[in-house]
Amino acid sequence: MSSTVETASNIRPYQVDIPDQALDDLRRRIAATRWPSRELVTDRSQGVQLATIEELARYWASDYDWRKAEARLNSLPQFTTNIDGVDIHFIHVKSPHENALPLIMTHGWPGSVIELLETIGPLTDPTAHGGQAEDAFHLVLPSLPGYGFSGEPADLGWNVGRVAQAWAELMDRLGHDRYVAQGGDVGAAVTDTMGRQAPQGLLGIHLNLLVTVLAGPQPTESEQERAAANQLATFRESGFGYFLEMATRPQTIGYALLDSPVALAAWLLDHDTDSYYKISRAFVDGEPAGNLTRDHIVDNITLYWLTGTGASAARSYWEDGQALAQARASGQAPPEVAVPVGFTTFPGEIWRSPRSWVEQSYRNLTYFNEVAKGGHFAAWEEPELFSEEVRAAFRSLR
Repeated sequence: MSSTVETASNIRPYQVDIPDQALDDLRRRIAATRWPSRELVTDRSQGVQLATIEELARYWASDYDWRKAEARLNSLPQFTTNIDGVDIHFIHVKSPHENALPLIMTHGWPGSVIELLETIGPLTDPTAHGGQAEDAFHLVLPSLPGYGFSGEPADLGWNVGRVAQAWAELMDRLGHDRYVAQGGDVGAAVTDTMGRQAPQGLLGIHLNLLVTVLAGPQPTESEQERAAANQLATFRESGFGYFLEMATRPQTIGYALLDSPVALAAWLLDHDTDSYYKISRAFVDGEPAGNLTRDHIVDNITLYWLTGTGASAARSYWEDGQALAQARASGQAPPEVAVPVGFTTFPGEIWRSPRSWVEQSYRNLTYFNEVAKGGHFAAWEEPELFSEEVRAAFRSLR
């Protein structure tokens, strides 16, 4: 690894500056959308409902203001640094509190750093949000390669293992020699892999999605285990379409994602049932769930559109699919996670992981909790509650 002194000059300040022409083109493309007929069912079983996407498009083209999101991002300390040939964008917010613990948090798909912004205050300055100074974090929020303002990989191999190594290098460059890591969705896979790679300085990890269950069957002895298994089966049977397409044919869907903003929006919305209906209600009924407001949802979609990263983000699933196939062919089990692991189950998650499943995956489970609200995008939907869980999970490691 390079030393902090050697690489300090390679960490460059970053500001978002989208030209007006790009925003004009976005609105023109939305107006030119060729719409399909309405779905023939009353639920989401045929996909994103016409009423939802039409209202989103109307709001996006007429009421939405990207400049507010741009100003929010530019009010934060943003940087880029080149790691292994890819420019990595990240937000680095230092806590005002002494002895704050460095924390690197990784977003997922179809999210971005946008989904984590509301956690910055509670995590870096807990005393302003009902917490204690001793629970403060120095926060690092990187954009995954091929997502947002990070560069698009030009070579193969950028799976979660390579990202995990890049994150360890990033923390080293920033001078954080003791730190913790957190992730959900794709970010959970990256964070899990960091735990298995065990880079020097990593003290522990916290997850809010149990990605390990995708590798094989889990126990179904208790009622809670059977309920989780049924949820996982439902996901594989009827909610796996986006996952399969991006893991096998990301280039194909990429043409629509780069050409049509409405196609991009529909693809990003069609993720899981709980979050879809919450987002739909925010637009159709004007009733947001927690922090899943119309503006915050469209901020995230607009970020994908303006950076042109729909296809490159989809390719990350292909990369992970290739890596998983190779690992299975080798017949070698991945190394255990030796560092302490914290886990929080949110009730609206795709599958509500019971403690027994988490313990089976992580022998060194030091924190587990089931909370009363929140779903797959926990940090985005319930930032205060999510932040409380992160503080609790890492409290014993300070």
